[in-house]
Amino acid sequence: MTGCIVLYKNNEKVLKESIDSFLSSTKVERLYLIDNSPTDLLRSISIDSRVEYIHNPSNPGFGAAHNIAINAALKSGGDYHVVLNPDVYFEGEIIYELMNYMESSPVVGNVMPKVLYPDNSIQYLCKLLPTPYDWIGRRFNPFKKMVEKRNKTFELRFSNYNKEMEVPYLSGCFMFLRLSAIEKVGGFDEGIFMYGEETDLCRRLIDGGYKTIFYPKVLIYHHFEKGSHKSWRLTKIGVKSAIYYFNKWGWFFDKRRKEINRDTLTKLGM
Repeated sequence: MTGCIVLYKNNEKVLKESIDSFLSSTKVERLYLIDNSPTDLLRSISIDSRVEYIHNPSNPGFGAAHNIAINAALKSGGDYHVVLNPDVYFEGEIIYELMNYMESSPVVGNVMPKVLYPDNSIQYLCKLLPTPYDWIGRRFNPFKKMVEKRNKTFELRFSNYNKEMEVPYLSGCFMFLRLSAIEKVGGFDEGIFMYGEETDLCRRLIDGGYKTIFYPKVLIYHHFEKGSHKSWRLTKIGVKSAIYYFNKWGWFFDKRRKEINRDTLTKLGM
């Protein structure tokens, strides 16, 4: 079992909490810290022998940095790899529980637990495959009631997030990946600098014959800063990523997206 956190000028206290959460599991053999920061000030953030720190100041992006660790994990011959955000924390025992779940469900390529804010309120991180409105229009729509109505379906809020679900778009804050599946479909698309790379990967896993599952029997906490909503620079990065994604998969005419989303809603009884 390996994992990776991509760093960029992180708050050390929050980052340390995430690192310690993952390392608290005895199942963990290696944690890669891929640091895209201009300097290596975070090099000594952990002295655990299982941590491998790699400074990558060229900052190729979130997915590209994670691919460095994924490629190393594939060479190590492990079965599972966890993609972690630097602002998540949890009890180490969930790693064991998710590993058991994957062992009993060989068709699952990616599983995400229930994700809560630190105040215990739920984060709606299960989504349908996005349309251009979902990723671009919804962000700038001033009519809140229209946005809320779409969120009920797009973010699967009607499901109440209280049962196991097949979900085509799971958050990248915590991805428990089957390495044999990643070997088959490939890692993150490095054409996406940041935002949406997990959507692309989930979609390729589905097309590769794997399931992407929301598993609410275990939970994690996520500070979830929503950086793209607070920074114009990050908003531009998000829009650029969306354009890349839709150029790749299709904008308004995407037959496969319709099929996957329809099947998802049908299975959930909507």
